[in-house]
Amino acid sequence: MAKEKVILAYSGGLDTSIIIPWLKENYDYDVIAMAGDVGQGEELEPLNEKAIKTGASKLYIEDLREDYVVNYIFPTLRAGAVYEGKYLLGTSHARPCIAKRLVEIAHKEGASAIAHGATGKGNDQVRFELTIMALDPKIKIIAPWRTWDIKSREEEIDYANARGIPVPVTKEHNYSMDRNIWHLSHEGSDLEDPWNMHKEDMYMICTPPSKAPDAYECVEIEFDKGTPVAVNGEKLPPVKLVEVLNDLGAKHGVGIADLVENRLVGMKCRGVYETPGGTILYEALRQLERLTLDRQLLHYKEMLAIRYAELVYDGCWFTPLRESIDAFVNTAMETCSGISRVKLFKGNCSPAGVKSPYSLYDQELVTFEEDDVYNQYDAEGFIRLFGLPLKVRSMMLAKNGK
Repeated sequence: MAKEKVILAYSGGLDTSIIIPWLKENYDYDVIAMAGDVGQGEELEPLNEKAIKTGASKLYIEDLREDYVVNYIFPTLRAGAVYEGKYLLGTSHARPCIAKRLVEIAHKEGASAIAHGATGKGNDQVRFELTIMALDPKIKIIAPWRTWDIKSREEEIDYANARGIPVPVTKEHNYSMDRNIWHLSHEGSDLEDPWNMHKEDMYMICTPPSKAPDAYECVEIEFDKGTPVAVNGEKLPPVKLVEVLNDLGAKHGVGIADLVENRLVGMKCRGVYETPGGTILYEALRQLERLTLDRQLLHYKEMLAIRYAELVYDGCWFTPLRESIDAFVNTAMETCSGISRVKLFKGNCSPAGVKSPYSLYDQELVTFEEDDVYNQYDAEGFIRLFGLPLKVRSMMLAKNGK
């Protein structure tokens, strides 16, 4: 009788490297690994040999980059979603993209279970498992960090060394990192004390701002209904566009964020993120929105952006609420097309010009010079009506001796 199959979300990193032998030692499963390429910036082909040597019967290497950029990154960007004012959600929206493919491969292979290497303290366990539950609630989920006897990354390294498994970390360089086309995150080690200043030598994408070029550089991004389509006048496919902006931003030290954030599971954690291209895109689109969206729409979209960010952070991608907010955003961004220019200089990304055929900015209305389109006397009646509730309340208080 054939063994039951389990699909493992596999990266070749410390956690998933030891999960393959652990699954073989603790379950009677045929382990099939899947490495999702969401733009890690490294060659994934060597993982095949590593996965097989450590006990997997097969490894899928799936190119998910375009799917990730088009269907996860860009919708989150267009929604303006930023978690707690700083985090551009790089790990958060990569997980449902990967998990969706895990479910598809589980169906293809006839697997009864999916395993992942997320810890019981983190957010990723929720992101993986909510996606799996939404797409196929019958699939069993195995989360070794919640059941095994290993208690720390040091013990993981010992476990790997005892079985001759090469891992990409040491006890000296022990950051927990996650990289994709959108960002690189760093957690753990000395970052666990929020009083410690993070070390610039941890950067693996961005130039330290102090060492960035002494001359600023401007970049122009064209948007079509809120979706970026060109850089400096050159139309680019989605993945290439993000890669080009990553290079530009990294060169100037743009996109480094150090924050203490609130995890979904109830604790605070500290992370350092490098998101160069994403930082440029958020600033550029924000400029264009200010030009093309009216006050009510812009302000309401800002409120929804907070909720959207929470949904993405919490792993609630495949939910009716997230999809419904997307429908609102699609309508809101109908006229958010144009070109936005930003200036990159020593870690800063600042506005440097914006234009759109749908601009709501009317220079004749706002000019301080003489004009024939605005009657300033109209403001007097407006203020009287706008302030009437205040006037009535003040009269009532005076009448009652307050």
